[in-house]
Amino acid sequence: MTTLKITKKHHKHFNNPFPSTPASLPLLQGNLLFNSQTVPSHQHFSIGKDFQLSWSSNNGGSLSIYHQSQPKRAIWSTIPGQAFVSAALAETEVEESRGSFVVKDRKLHLVCHHQTILDIRVIDQFDHSLEAQDQDSPSGFLDLDQKTDFKGTQFPMVLVTGWVFNMRRKKKHSHKYGTLENAQFEGKGPSTCARYWVLFEQKNRNQIGFQVKLGQPNFEFRTKASPAASGRYKGFRRRLGQFQKRRLRWFWSSARPRGFVFVSSSEEELEELKAEEFKEFNRVCLTYSSEENERFYGFGEQFSHMDFKGKRVPILVQEQGIGRGDQPITFAANLISYRAGGDWSTTYAPSPFYMTSKMRSLYLEGYDYSIFDLTKQDRVQIQIHGNSVEGRILHGTSPSELIECFTETIGRPPKLPDWIISGAVVGMQGGTESVRHIWNELKTYNAPISAFWLQDWVGQRETLVGSQLWWNWEVDSIRYTGWQQLIKDLSVQHIKVMTYCNPCLAPCHEKPNRRRNLFEEAKKLDILVKDKLGEPYMVPNTAFDVGMLDLTHPDTASWFKQNLQEMVDDGVRGWMADFGEGLPVDATLYSGEDPISAHNKYPELWAQINREFVDEWKANRVGKEVEDPEEALVFFMRAGFRDSPKWGMLFWEGDQMVSWQTHDGIKSAVVGLLSSGISGYAFNHSDIGGYCAVNLPFINYRRSEELLLRWMELNAFTTVFRTHEGNKPSCNSQFYSNDRTLSHFARFAKIYKAWRFYRVQLVQPLKKVFLYAATYFCITQMMNMCTV
Repeated sequence: MTTLKITKKHHKHFNNPFPSTPASLPLLQGNLLFNSQTVPSHQHFSIGKDFQLSWSSNNGGSLSIYHQSQPKRAIWSTIPGQAFVSAALAETEVEESRGSFVVKDRKLHLVCHHQTILDIRVIDQFDHSLEAQDQDSPSGFLDLDQKTDFKGTQFPMVLVTGWVFNMRRKKKHSHKYGTLENAQFEGKGPSTCARYWVLFEQKNRNQIGFQVKLGQPNFEFRTKASPAASGRYKGFRRRLGQFQKRRLRWFWSSARPRGFVFVSSSEEELEELKAEEFKEFNRVCLTYSSEENERFYGFGEQFSHMDFKGKRVPILVQEQGIGRGDQPITFAANLISYRAGGDWSTTYAPSPFYMTSKMRSLYLEGYDYSIFDLTKQDRVQIQIHGNSVEGRILHGTSPSELIECFTETIGRPPKLPDWIISGAVVGMQGGTESVRHIWNELKTYNAPISAFWLQDWVGQRETLVGSQLWWNWEVDSIRYTGWQQLIKDLSVQHIKVMTYCNPCLAPCHEKPNRRRNLFEEAKKLDILVKDKLGEPYMVPNTAFDVGMLDLTHPDTASWFKQNLQEMVDDGVRGWMADFGEGLPVDATLYSGEDPISAHNKYPELWAQINREFVDEWKANRVGKEVEDPEEALVFFMRAGFRDSPKWGMLFWEGDQMVSWQTHDGIKSAVVGLLSSGISGYAFNHSDIGGYCAVNLPFINYRRSEELLLRWMELNAFTTVFRTHEGNKPSCNSQFYSNDRTLSHFARFAKIYKAWRFYRVQLVQPLKKVFLYAATYFCITQMMNMCTV
């Protein structure tokens, strides 16, 4: 049975400007039962040295996890009497259009939303009899039978085992709010059960690891109930008897389901045929408790909201969209290109991580598509597209402790080079003479400049949508004549040159002055992502198609690093590593891995290649720092996932609109900085003035002078103070447009430099008790230095 359908919408025009919310799996709710012979009424189980799991049979049974330092504060707990593991099998449709993706659940075949607990077992050390005792466990479950070295394992671990199952009801079904209603699956699909295993293991002093795995669906068929059956309770006992070969005494919650029916003989034949198609589940859900007034923060770089309580948060890397709900631009973007407007949840850099106002925190490992359903006030449900899930539960008593605990595992970015935070990064285009002209203008204002960022170093061409870059990563010797001399002249003034690249390559046969054709080179080396026919996958991008580097191929990294080396040999000391969010979900990769999971992983691999090059370049310069202590490389990028802070050096927030609006304007830049910071993105910033301008007959978004000035003020207190001309430079007010904007730019570049100095030299050495007071003092003093 095919459970995945991929629909291409790249060339679909005149679309519904108000697209509906995609149908998705509902929040699954079921009952919890347990075996009273093997599961005690109350018991505490140690997990490693620092945690304990508590089981209580009150109100139907629940699990809670505590840190030994705070034995009365649960950091994770299930809902009494309700299932915390559930499973489903659904058909999925992914709609794709130029970097935007929509995941829909088309049809639900199986749901196992009720749960039993057979056993809660403590594992003090590995015993080869473990598999023998549990004949139904999947081969190699939790890698216990593969481990020979337990040096890193912190015993004891706790293993919870049991069944998930469904029951049939006579109930009508409905569709609303873009989800498949809870009742929809009650009467569909054969009666099914499956084994599950949940393992809890201490990872370090402040982290608990958890793993959930599902067995294959097990179909049981019954004959129609006889008149001798004595009521619902006997029928329910008869169902439960099929989960075990011997009779057991079961605890049954007072909230037990009612009104189920038996399958007729004609239904049995149909379901038996279906059962052959249902090999494994492709949804696993983890449900646990939340307090009504608990607030949820994080989830990577989010632009519209800080608190996600009451929302369903999808975790999928993609284009953030044009407008993201702000009108009228979202209407226009959706009308012209399928779902190009995005919505409040679309982002380049999501992360399956959160922390709450109650100092609880959790994150998922792996790269499967997932949804955090926070729509119910008393619970969290994580829905994962797969049949297993791994993650970690964090302990901390403050937001800073939780962030430190999280980044201790996923990794943290390195210290930025001093040069990039010593002044403004001037983003501009136009060629050698334009750079020299602006440089001379800035000298008269004594503006501190750290670098010129020249994204058009590769040259430009005219397309249907205007001037666009040649995606062939070498200098255009006509546009930038005397390239190396320009870099040397700027270097004498302690100003660096930064450029642009991304993991895509465009055919450039028509480019007149190229030295190399990188697309053809990569094609010959067989390091491009392939389509189903084994040919290079040509990905639509605005007015031209491009090939994407297959970052799972072992030869890709070394080849691309050679291109970076040529760029750096010319004297370039930084670059924007753009894109990374658009890997097609039907691509064929060298590694053979699932492209949907690889889609979320791709931006991390892209960051890793760039970071490895920086580290290798630095290692080769050991002993040469004495000659020029300012020599250091840096790159910045927009796409990311959970572990991106480990590989990335610096991030920027992507393509905000040149507007004051909430979801995609200057306001969204503030929210994005805060949410990404909570999620481990320590160094982040936005384009001063925004990026995306629109010049349509009835819809105009142009960067006003006032917006540009206020965005300068905002970015003076962010990691990097960088300008951008935007996608339509002629429509936007620029920092060099007139004396007022130039003067304002120079003034706030000085404030930025002073702020960075005070923060490094004064604030960081101070103890926490003085931190906020010192920060406030520094800001007020610098604002007094110059009045706007």
